Amino acid sequence: MIHINTNISSMVAGRILNFQDSELNQSLKRLGTGLRINTGKDDPAGLIASETLRSEKRAIGAAISNISRANNVVSSAEGGLDEISKLLLELEELIDKSSNEAGLSDSERNANQLQIDSVLDSINRIATSTEFAGRKLLSGELDYTTSAVSGTDFDDARINSARIVNGSYRTAVVDVTAVAELATLYYSSAQTEAGTTTIEITGNLGTETISLTSNTAVATVANAINQSKDLTGVSAVASAAGLMFYSTEYGSDEFVNVQTLAGTFAVTGGDAGTNKDYGADATVQINGVSAVTDGLNAKLQTSTLSVDLDLSTAFGTAVGTSTFYVTGGGADFMISPTISLNGLASLGVGAVSTSRLGRGTVGFLSSLGSGQTNAVDSGNFSTAQRIIRESQTQVSELRGRLGAFQKDTLTPTEQSLGVTLENISASEANIRETDFAEETSNLTRSQILVQSAMNVLRMANSQPQSVLSLMQ
Repeated sequence: MIHINTNISSMVAGRILNFQDSELNQSLKRLGTGLRINTGKDDPAGLIASETLRSEKRAIGAAISNISRANNVVSSAEGGLDEISKLLLELEELIDKSSNEAGLSDSERNANQLQIDSVLDSINRIATSTEFAGRKLLSGELDYTTSAVSGTDFDDARINSARIVNGSYRTAVVDVTAVAELATLYYSSAQTEAGTTTIEITGNLGTETISLTSNTAVATVANAINQSKDLTGVSAVASAAGLMFYSTEYGSDEFVNVQTLAGTFAVTGGDAGTNKDYGADATVQINGVSAVTDGLNAKLQTSTLSVDLDLSTAFGTAVGTSTFYVTGGGADFMISPTISLNGLASLGVGAVSTSRLGRGTVGFLSSLGSGQTNAVDSGNFSTAQRIIRESQTQVSELRGRLGAFQKDTLTPTEQSLGVTLENISASEANIRETDFAEETSNLTRSQILVQSAMNVLRMANSQPQSVLSLMQ
């Protein structure tokens, strides 16, 4: 049937032309933008997957940026600690030179003290001026805050790292299950034997030989031993029943050895029936995990808590429990794309001022200043050196922790996230971006079909004119 008013063929050809023109425009749009998915209707499921991957990419990128920032912060702190290490080496040299008392004039000794004061001032200045983006790194601002730390149970409590939920706290339960001991030997007589007696006292610090006259009272012997305890690491206590030898420190590295070089001087209590006895380290558990101990010092390193504790003599030499809380503070870095406690890397950077470097059982670096207990004019050179070396150990351990944090936490995480970012980017590109080879073929096909549809439409529009041939 031939119609004039309704040209069905033209309608069909027009619909096909519109469809092919839409396909052509879509190919042009994809080639122009480089994206296969420009609107939700292009691929609803693909759009959802693509947006999810885009979100992950942004989160990973932010985490990598956080790691880079964390590296910069830690490097800044490590730079300040490096300078303090150099100053501590200079400080030890000054103390060593000052100990050569007979070879120094008063003016030289005063000059050394002046230089020591200058070094101490420089250490304090570095501790307060090392900053990053306005945050002081070595002044204690990045140290952890604690509560309920018993001054009778701990001489010092240093928190190296702790994972704490925002607004919460971390509990530290410290159990002493076996006590720390001094090395001890016993001489069971109120006086020495008849005749001259010579004994050799050896401890962790060194050896001293003491000659005793006939029937010397043990109180006199104890006095002679105690005068040399800073040289030997051995002290003595006399009583009516005899004489007790003690190591000056607790722990398995400490020992007392008494050898008789002349005469008779029998001691008891040594290990395996010898004249030598060793001390013992305390056995400590922190939150149920066995700590590494050295005398009265206990260290724990776990993923959630890392602490360094100096137990008091009273607490470390008696079985018991003490509890304290880490309430906040520290330097927290979010190095994971997902914000959670597992993605939080945290470490504490305690103050490295002269009033904090050192140890309570020995002394602090500030005591080396003019007018203080371990100044040059005090003559306490051995103690001053021990304080400096303890300070060096603390600074080097802190530098080591910061370096390990960079090397073993930040760097591997950054590399892992970089690989993840590459794979997610590739997946997102496969879903969302245009395959130019395929789309170019689609464009060519659409151009041909559009041209074909236009020709068909022209033919369909001319078809009704054939009716005129019937009217001739």
